Formats: sequence, structure tokens, C-alpha cells
Amino acid sequence: MIAHAATTLSMVSIIEDHARKRSDRTAVIYNDRRFSYGQLNAMANMIANGLVNLGIKPGDHVALSCPNLPYFPMAYYGIIKAGAVVVTLNVLLKPREIAYHLQDSEAKAFLCFEGTAELPMGQMGKTAFDTAPQCEHLIVITANPASPTPIEGARTLGQLMHNQPPTFAAHAPQADDTAVILYTSGTTGQPKGAELSHMNLLMNAMVVRDLVATVMETGADAENVVLITLPLFHATAQQAQMNANLLAGATLTLMPRFEAGAVLEVMKRDKVNFWTGVPTMFHALLHYAAANDIDIAPIAASLRLASSGGAPMPVDVMKQFEGMFGVRIMEGYGLSETAPVASFNHVDKPSKPGTVGQALWGVDIICADDNDRPVPMGERGEVLIRGHNVMKGYYKRPEATAEAMRNGWFHTGDIGILDEEGYLSIVDRKKDMILRGGYSVYPRELEEVMMTHPSVSLVAVVGIPDEKLGEEIKAFVVRKAGMETTEKELVAWCKEEFAAYKYPRHVEFRDHLPTSATGKVLKRELRQS
Repeated sequence: MIAHAATTLSMVSIIEDHARKRSDRTAVIYNDRRFSYGQLNAMANMIANGLVNLGIKPGDHVALSCPNLPYFPMAYYGIIKAGAVVVTLNVLLKPREIAYHLQDSEAKAFLCFEGTAELPMGQMGKTAFDTAPQCEHLIVITANPASPTPIEGARTLGQLMHNQPPTFAAHAPQADDTAVILYTSGTTGQPKGAELSHMNLLMNAMVVRDLVATVMETGADAENVVLITLPLFHATAQQAQMNANLLAGATLTLMPRFEAGAVLEVMKRDKVNFWTGVPTMFHALLHYAAANDIDIAPIAASLRLASSGGAPMPVDVMKQFEGMFGVRIMEGYGLSETAPVASFNHVDKPSKPGTVGQALWGVDIICADDNDRPVPMGERGEVLIRGHNVMKGYYKRPEATAEAMRNGWFHTGDIGILDEEGYLSIVDRKKDMILRGGYSVYPRELEEVMMTHPSVSLVAVVGIPDEKLGEEIKAFVVRKAGMETTEKELVAWCKEEFAAYKYPRHVEFRDHLPTSATGKVLKRELRQS
């Protein structure tokens, strides 16, 4: 009988392979600083050595809170090299929320950026750290590694790396070992940690890399520049941008904050080939470029591809962007629990506006009824997913895992429609469905149509309490510059466009809509306003 060795598979191969073969190639750009693959790998090795010297062992959890700075990939891969699990935290969390994540994830160490006067991440991290007794080490990432720690009782990342060798024999994990824990947004309760394995993440990164490879430069000397403006703590930027594009040997140019003018400048400066955003970001670039008479030609000359996720792209915004920048927008869909990409447009097939592409290779998607039976083609149903990308489960939550993973499928909570070619449309989330007088109303449908009104720049539709009907429909609208459409006029227009039970009875105009760090409109804030 032949004994087979257990399969090992590690996320660190993403940078280690390029560090061996193309050490001098630029991996990361931040402002005027450049880091090669060799430097990125060496610094990750020094961090790994420092963590091991602190007593971090394979399987331990290490939290990381850092904006889009070069320290993020250095620490991320350093933690994984040490055999630990990375727990990435939203940089906007407050002390109570940070403490919850540290305690829930059972983090042994916490690497936290010092922050700014406006966002003192280090001080908030220390407050949270002091209430999480199982977390033994607070490591502050300072903008200048040589700076002393601004936090009493903490060490800096520079001190952690001091005198550590730039080589490290990375831990060899099993393919199903957890590599990363991503916390869900907590829109339906306390945030839950989705455990993603090395296999989940590497397979997803490989498939995403191959999807876009046909429109990028190829070959050993190819230079592709990818702009990351979505936050790296989030699944899309971390996995579909950082991991997938470093796996491809591309160069990442990092921006900690999305500002339309600055983004256009970086696109021009670094000759960006690929950018991923959410619909609100595309909307902002369009309006900034038009309002400031920006010369798009140098940007369009290098930009080969743009992709969108996080929310369905309004068709009008997509057409305007593609017309102005001369580049195709590829749409995708996924969740933290699906590593994250589950569907995407394919370069060799036409896009269908209003859809988020087709299932990835190795991934199955159905739209199902409440008994997990597929609904007829073209009808609404909950989106269920299975494949190499689906998480192991929610950390320490067997009941929630069983509920989400029942009958062999991951239940997304999203409502979708599949057409005859397998293109998926996301109609809404189950929880966002408005039940008005016994009729189901899907906000996404209303928003898509209202975006075609000549005065509407941005819209979000929510349900508000109503004593008679249970819920009434309300639209929050940002008007286009110079437009003065009234509530009465817009409601009358909607009445002509929608069935009597669908159209919004209330319209509130806003200068802007509240958004999360990833650019999603925060409907829960609108409901509470």
C-alpha cells in the first residue's frame, strides 16, 4: 500500500515565486515609493520571523488593521508565512467594534496602523486591545518604521522587524487549513468571521487572474499596473485585486482613500491598465472629469479594463463610463464567504448590462425557492452557490454555518435571476425586499428605472414603516447639478413608470447618500433617518 503525503498549498507562493524568478520587478507603488517583489518578500520574511519570536504558532490568529499602504501586503503575507491566520479588520471600526472582533476571532496579536489625527487608529486599537485579554501583543504600524511607538505598552512594526533575517522557511499548511478570516458586514446581526482556506483563496485568485489575462500584457517581461482604491481589508480588494494580480506578477499602485481627482491623476501618472471600483466610484469619476474638463486621453491610452462589484452597476453609468474612457466594464458578484468572486463577465463573451456575468470555472450557481429547489429560468429566487470558493464555515458558529450551508449549497441571502445563458442578475437582498400591503417590491428594480430620469444622479430605495400597509416605499435621491425637480414631479413620473403598488410615495432629496468604506450605499442609515 502506497502512503500519500498530505497536500500542501500556501498563499505565500503568490509572492515567493516572483521573488525567486523576477526579484527586481516592481510589486507595489505608493506615491513615489516602489517596492520590488524581492523587497516585499524579504520584509514579509522579517515580519514572520518577528512574530515567531513573539511566540506566534501555526494556527494562531493575528488581526491586521491597515489602510492601503505597502505595510498591508508585507504584514499580510508575513502573518501567513508564520503559519498564522490573518484576520483583516475594517479600518473605520470604533474601539467597541475592534474589541468584539479581537475577542470573537481569538486573535493572539494585533497589528494596527497608527492612523491620523482625524482617525487615530492606534489609540482606538489600544483601547480595544486592553479589553481583549487573550490578545497578547499590540504592534503599531508607524508611517516611519524608525519612529518610536506612539502607544504606551506597544511595540512598533519596525521594532518587530529589527535585526530579523530577510529569509524565512515558511510554514507548509494543508490545502484546507484556514488562511484568512473575513468578517461579514453584520447587516443581519453581529459580524461573523468567514474562514477561507488556502485552497479557497488560491483557486479563486487563479481563476480571476486567468479571466482578465486575455486583455492584459503577457509574457515574462509584461508590465501590468493595477490601481487599488477599494480598501484592502475588504474581500474584493484583498483577493480579486491584491492576491490575483500579485499572482499574475503585476504591479499594484495603492491609494488609501478614494478621491476622484487624485484617482485620475494616479491613473495618468502610473499608466494604470486595470482598475476595480463600485458603482458610486464610477459615478464620481464621470462627474469629476466632466465638471473639471479633465483630459481623459492619456488615461484611456493605458487603461485596458475596468471592473465593478459590490452592487449592480446602473446601466446609464456603465454606458457613460465606457463612452468617456473607451474601456469595457466587467461586472462580477460575490461575497466574503465565496472568497469572494462567484460570477464574472468573460472577456470572450458579450456583457449583458444589468447582469453580473456567469459563474466562474468550478463554481455552480442556482436561483432557488424556499425549499432549495431551482426556480424556472427567468424567475426570482435566492442565489445559492457551491464550488472551490465557498468558505469552510463561520468561525465558532456551527449553527450559523449549518444554516448557511444547508443541502450542500451556500445560501447568499441575495435574490437573483438566471437567464438561458447562465447570466446572473442580482435583484435584491431578501432583507431589502419591501412588503407593501402584501405585495413584494424589489428596490433594485425601482432604482434602475429611476436612474434614467434626466434629473436623477443617484438613488436608493428603502421601505419605511406604515401603519396601514406594513411598509411604504421611499426614495432618497441626489439630483444632477442644476436640476430642480420636485418631490411631487418625481413621484408623478414614477407613477407612470411602475405598477400602482410599486412606485415610491415619498421622495427625499439629499446632497449625497451615506456610503460604507467600500462605497456601498448604507440603506440601514437611510431607514433610520
